[in-house]
Amino acid sequence: MAKNRISRINEEIQRELAALLRTVKDPRVRDTMLSITHVDTTGDLRYAKIYVSALDKEREKEALKGLRSAGGYLRRSLGAALQLRYTPELIFEADDSIAHGSHILEVLRSIETSSGPAPEQEKEEEDL
Repeated sequence: MAKNRISRINEEIQRELAALLRTVKDPRVRDTMLSITHVDTTGDLRYAKIYVSALDKEREKEALKGLRSAGGYLRRSLGAALQLRYTPELIFEADDSIAHGSHILEVLRSIETSSGPAPEQEKEEEDL
């Protein structure tokens, strides 16, 4: 039961923070295309680890510094939007899962092209 509650809270935090990112005035955040990929909140709701992915990887570190700088504003605004006893402290982390996934896809494609067509494709070609 508690795990379900935490997952709902994680989704709400993710949704609210995505909306709040547009209101941050820090140019490091405002000028970078950011996406909140995942939120992981502790069981006691004291800390929330926010995983952020940036479209421009060169500006990602600066954007994370800007988010950490705006952390107080984001936490206060999040507390006003959510009805929780404690508003979790926000910890921003870079998320490289999208880059990792694209790398795996690239490796799989290179294996596919180097090994030739799949056996199913060969059978279809023989039938033609």
